[in-house]
Amino acid sequence: MIRSSLPLVALFAVTTASAGALHGIHPEDINRGGDACTDFFDYANGAWRQQNPIPSYMDRWSRRWQSGEVNKEHVRDILTELSAKTDWPKGSAGQLAGDFYAACMDESRVDALGSKPVQPWLVEVNAIKDKAGLQRMIGKLHDVGVFVPFIVYANEDLHEPSKTVAHIYAGGLGMPDRDYYLKPEPRFVEARAKYLEHVARMFELAGTQPEAAKQNAQTVFAFEKRLAEASLDNVQLRDPKQMDHPTAFADLRKLAPDFDWTKYFDAAHMPREAVNVTQPKFMQQVEKELATTPLPQWKTYLQWHVLNNAADTLSTPFVEENFAFNGKFLTGATEMKPRWKRCAELTDNQLGEALGAKYVEKYFPPEAKARMQEMVKNILLAMDDTIRGLDWMDAATKQKALEKRSTFFPKLGYPDKFKDYAGVVVSRASAWDNVVAASRWNVADNRSQVGKPTDRSRWGMTPPTSNAYYNPSQNEIVFPAGILQPPAFDVTATDAVNYGAIGVVIGHEISHGFDDQGAQFDAQGRLSNWWTPEDNKQFAAKGQCVVSQFEGYFIEPGIHHNGKLVLGESIGDLAGAKIAHRAYLKSREGKAPEPTIDGFTPEQQFFLAWGQFRGDEIRMETQRTMVQGDPHPIAKYRVNGPLSNLPAFRETFQCKADAPMVRAEKDRCEVW
Repeated sequence: MIRSSLPLVALFAVTTASAGALHGIHPEDINRGGDACTDFFDYANGAWRQQNPIPSYMDRWSRRWQSGEVNKEHVRDILTELSAKTDWPKGSAGQLAGDFYAACMDESRVDALGSKPVQPWLVEVNAIKDKAGLQRMIGKLHDVGVFVPFIVYANEDLHEPSKTVAHIYAGGLGMPDRDYYLKPEPRFVEARAKYLEHVARMFELAGTQPEAAKQNAQTVFAFEKRLAEASLDNVQLRDPKQMDHPTAFADLRKLAPDFDWTKYFDAAHMPREAVNVTQPKFMQQVEKELATTPLPQWKTYLQWHVLNNAADTLSTPFVEENFAFNGKFLTGATEMKPRWKRCAELTDNQLGEALGAKYVEKYFPPEAKARMQEMVKNILLAMDDTIRGLDWMDAATKQKALEKRSTFFPKLGYPDKFKDYAGVVVSRASAWDNVVAASRWNVADNRSQVGKPTDRSRWGMTPPTSNAYYNPSQNEIVFPAGILQPPAFDVTATDAVNYGAIGVVIGHEISHGFDDQGAQFDAQGRLSNWWTPEDNKQFAAKGQCVVSQFEGYFIEPGIHHNGKLVLGESIGDLAGAKIAHRAYLKSREGKAPEPTIDGFTPEQQFFLAWGQFRGDEIRMETQRTMVQGDPHPIAKYRVNGPLSNLPAFRETFQCKADAPMVRAEKDRCEVW
């Protein structure tokens, strides 16, 4: 949260010397009527949530999400500046980002065009005459990022991560995941009914008569349901072993012989080399559809996904209908985000590195990066200490774990070299055509890596992104400049606050290298077992403790978290809080203690910073969607769950042994 009206760059430019005393947590956010030992989530920021209801266009809200929206204002300011100038050199970053944003913002032109921009695609799909034409169309749609019914994407080879190969993933569904098509619970039955209405309405908007539109919706749903039945569920998708199926190119042709893979790969300019088919059963179903599903049904299915992908760049009726299902029904938001936010998000998504340099220049100065580098170094060292101190792991496995930790590769802020988007043609004439042009470049850029040595300089997020990630194949932890803003990270805050907020996030991402997924990858990023059988058994038992804990967390009667689905993120939060706290204490050795501020000790500030950073209020509709398919628990349990396991938390707030925020010794979970 920005605590003054100064622009963020000015806040960041204030040095410790000129700013005087560093600030602590936000005491005004604390629910003084609450109790830290009863419900720390409520205590840490209950007052803020009470005074700051979720905006109608958001599905959740906290200082963190507010900061993310402020960040979009910064992106908008950059894009407004770029789009105000019309004489940029053609193809330059300024021209591409500026004209892309301007075309998106020209609502009157977008509305006047209606569905006209997408009609040539619908007409071309409708003109398919045979299976060869169908396969060419699937390839053309893939070229522009409409990945149906499967996805081909370049990623590291799971067994030789220094090389990039093509991975074939399941795709082609219009609802969040397979269970929406298959499960009998009332919320899924309702979703299916709403989805049928939504698909029909979109076809009507594109010019189909109402009765035919309803029939189209039934065709689409039946097609997608068959794909869903052949797909892995969300828990299975978290197991890299279940997604590991190296397949020679000749064998790919045997797996799905009705699809001409040679023509597809040649048209995509990818070498005919071995691939990883992540879900063979799904591809067998695609093969069955190619062999048995009538061509008119295929056409309807493909037309739907063209409309579904284009909806937000078409006229207002399409945008509103898309929001009615994907926004209002699935998330609970009651109104759309302002157009400028949607256009800023779209521009960042498609051309994020074209505006990345200017964003970093304004909002991520060198002193911020230097302080982050120091924190990352300290937290990595704390992970080493944690591994060495484990009493359940033998010396051989510890050595392997330490070897893996030593190969961690942090990326902070922004890439060393920004993409140049050479060849992308963007104009102010059509928002959809610009998305097609940018998507075509992004797809080709990804495909160009197949068969080459893995380029470790590439990033999976844009500089303005307010998020972070861990990549097990490259053993890298990545923090874009967009998340390195208050309240996550603030150069004017105490170490206690920064270690408690972004520090726990750093520890969380490091811990992903050792969660139920990451622990299956070795120091070189290979999917390879580096565990002794006994240590692996102990690790699984410790993970089961976390599974059981989160299975007991309900969002409403009858609906609770799936412990196996959230296991990795929950291990990350638990270990992240522990090692960030350890790193904070170690960082203060030999220094004067940080002060008590607003009545809170430095250690109390550490834990309060996590509670205030992670303290999201979340709409119930969004919670239901998250519990179904999101590997992250809801915010309340991301705060209370891990902290209730930590003796340091109990000691800091002097909680009694039977307090709700203190798990009994026999139930206490500790993995790392």
